[in-house]
Amino acid sequence: MNNQAPPTKEKQSDGRPRSASKAHVRAAATIAARLTFEGVSRRYGDSYALKNFSLDVAPGEVVCLLGPSGCGKSTSLRVAAGLERPSEGRILINGQEVSGNKTFVPPEKRGIGLMFQDFALFPHLTIVENVAFGLKALPKEDATREALTMLARVGLEGYAESYPHILSGGQQQRVALARAIVPRPSVMLMDEPFSGLDVQLREAMQEETLTLLRETRATSMIVTHHPEEALRLGDRIAVMRKGRIVQVGKAEELYNNPAELFVARLFSEVNEVSYPVFGGEIETPFGRVAVKDSGDGDQVILCLRQQAIHVSSGAKADGLSGRVLHVTFLGDDAWLDVGVAGFDEPLRVRVLQSDAFEKGTEVQVAVDLAKALVFTRSLEAPTSEV
Repeated sequence: MNNQAPPTKEKQSDGRPRSASKAHVRAAATIAARLTFEGVSRRYGDSYALKNFSLDVAPGEVVCLLGPSGCGKSTSLRVAAGLERPSEGRILINGQEVSGNKTFVPPEKRGIGLMFQDFALFPHLTIVENVAFGLKALPKEDATREALTMLARVGLEGYAESYPHILSGGQQQRVALARAIVPRPSVMLMDEPFSGLDVQLREAMQEETLTLLRETRATSMIVTHHPEEALRLGDRIAVMRKGRIVQVGKAEELYNNPAELFVARLFSEVNEVSYPVFGGEIETPFGRVAVKDSGDGDQVILCLRQQAIHVSSGAKADGLSGRVLHVTFLGDDAWLDVGVAGFDEPLRVRVLQSDAFEKGTEVQVAVDLAKALVFTRSLEAPTSEV
């Protein structure tokens, strides 16, 4: 058994061999398929992991499923891949039903690639054998050649005869990605593929993975519970909660027009203040804000994003009077907890570290109310869910 990586004269920053040919190797393109969920539910006893889940993923599109643990993200991938049967509804690939009341196409015949968060590499197989595992329909020599080409694409051809246990987390992620991509699936499903990586390596692997998905043109669904990851990777984002899709759209749509307070909390840090509605508006210390779909006396929640609150000082500064009560160093940024006239609780403001004020500084605080968000209590969701 070869337990050592082959010698290499030049290595990259993460320790893997630098491939001289990588710049000239591209992953083979596939024929992307449309993936459609129609009213899919998955029930375990009396509990629903998915409830009336409907989503249409266009050919070649990358959609991120975003939500807290236990919201049904991974279940949706398992049902799409054919690892589980839906209790209700149906799944279609290019308009053809693969799961339904009377239909069930086995996983190996769906043209779907699935990548788990633990990578699931076979420890007794070499790296090239791991990558070639899904190419059993090809002669061994052809399968090996295809696997080596894909390893070259992810910069690991130098480790072809090594075994998974000698690889770093990032290298194992590359092998798992190569294994999933090499059969040229028309649909690629990825279940939190970057969760086990450190921050810097995670960002690098996100970029590499997205580049590879674009090259292959595979229709892709990526599960994550990190909003920033979803913003970085997805053509669209589907936000999930308790087995349902809360909102789906492009990143800008979800950020600027969140359907619920739950969605607003995912994509930005907000100050939340409750107010009663009178005459179709609420009265805040910064001015009046119009409120839709609420009657007099209803309680709504005003959300002010931390970055949308402006703090200044000096004789010509505009806004409400305030005082900096606490400063938290965040590297390039800083949090200011500011006591503001008319508010019972301090407002938290995020500013550049260079713009931070010292504790005790008298300041003026202003807000662009046109960018404020208002939600009715009926749409409020808990801050966290399990």
